[in-house]
Amino acid sequence: MSTDQTAPPALTTEYPEPLWLQAKTALRERIAAGEVKPGSRLPPERELCQMLAISRVTLRKALTALVEEGVLRPAHGRGWYVAAPERKEWPNTLESFTETAHRMGLVPTSRVLRRELGTSTFDEAEAFQIAPGTPLFRVDRVRMLDGVPIAVDESFVPADIAAGFDRVDFTSRSLYDTIAELGFQLDRADTTIEARPADSVLAGHLAIAAGTPVLEMRQIVRDRAQRPLLSSAIRYAGDRYRLRTSFTRGNPT
Repeated sequence: MSTDQTAPPALTTEYPEPLWLQAKTALRERIAAGEVKPGSRLPPERELCQMLAISRVTLRKALTALVEEGVLRPAHGRGWYVAAPERKEWPNTLESFTETAHRMGLVPTSRVLRRELGTSTFDEAEAFQIAPGTPLFRVDRVRMLDGVPIAVDESFVPADIAAGFDRVDFTSRSLYDTIAELGFQLDRADTTIEARPADSVLAGHLAIAAGTPVLEMRQIVRDRAQRPLLSSAIRYAGDRYRLRTSFTRGNPT
């Protein structure tokens, strides 16, 4: 969305609709045309006022109406963002982020924040049933669907499994697939999910306000022999994630 020759004409009081309604329509049309992608921030309010030749009060009324319609979402101190696509449901089967995205017809990508070989802490060693100090490969990524940031994923893999992982392009490559192609079978995951407030760093990666609730999912993924192959902590933007599951009632004793 810009102020060049493709910008919409200035609004006019000659139209029967009030200026704020004209502004709302003009902004909605620009968003529908894809000039601002879902999850992206609108230009600053001053720029929008200049583009539409309206006051900030009028602009705020138009923006608030778009929030009520689910087109925009406000982020305190950060501006106005185009709302992400409607939430999709994650399954209650063990799928990778990439597999789930493809099943839903979405394009998964990642931005790698960190990848390195280090030594395990006491807690990490306990999770992997190894001695403290045993090498682990770590990869941290911002996970995205159709370019919209969905989660920040911090994963650990034992170094003996992760041979050559430093050469893998994890911006597009699935960690699950990479492990499976080495002959290891990811069979089950022990999972805990908690709600936590996003700190400033996480909020920046997910384009949300600091303090916004996120869903933190911690998993230990094992093979059929119950050896831990992968440990991950995935923090999902709360409005972009839903887990579907089912429960069965056992026979009363």
